Amino acid sequence: MSGFDLSAILGNPEYTAMLLHGIEMTFIIYAGSWSMAMALALLLLALRLSPFRFGDPLVAAYVSYHRNVPTLVQLMLWYFGIFTLMPSGVAEWLAVHNAEAIFAVIGLGLCQAAYFSEDLRSGVRSVSPGQMQAARALGHGYISAMRFVIMPQGVRNALPPLINHSVSLFKNSSLAVVIGASELTHAVKEIENLSFRTFEIYLVGTVLYLFFSLVIMSIGAYLSMRTDPARSARA
Repeated sequence: MSGFDLSAILGNPEYTAMLLHGIEMTFIIYAGSWSMAMALALLLLALRLSPFRFGDPLVAAYVSYHRNVPTLVQLMLWYFGIFTLMPSGVAEWLAVHNAEAIFAVIGLGLCQAAYFSEDLRSGVRSVSPGQMQAARALGHGYISAMRFVIMPQGVRNALPPLINHSVSLFKNSSLAVVIGASELTHAVKEIENLSFRTFEIYLVGTVLYLFFSLVIMSIGAYLSMRTDPARSARA
């Protein structure tokens, strides 16, 4: 077999179906882990901003662990370690319901929450302290002021790093291949094994990851533009 032949990949219905399934699973893992990460990041931020003394060191330890242990190792710990320690009934249920994808969501979500929480924390800290004082002077309580005044500004300030880390999360979804999740990289490897068209299929995979990453970045850029008060005023 010689020569470059992209049609050998894209013209094969079986390979196309495998790629589409891989893309679908990639976005399921991405959406699930992103949602989990954002929900947990908001909880971590609330703990850090709370008056309880244990909140800040607890969150700092969580962030330090997830930012200093490779994501790949965390995924392997969940699937090859924690999964084996679960009760047999729970393990069997997970095995029937795509345990690989579930643990990919858990591992990626827990890891990304550390980054999201720090992005949100930086965004909130960048809001002028006078905003809180003004909100309290207008009759807002602490929770009300955080909800309606501080957090909207903090999230807007945090959008650029949140977008960057959202793109990183999408790319890191490819790490789920090491635990057997049938996402895009898994589909690419399977097609390569079947077709022996190594360059062609990895080129297709590269273009797909590039395309979807650019789409996510474009959506983020649009949201940043829409929430920028200066640009909104000019519009």
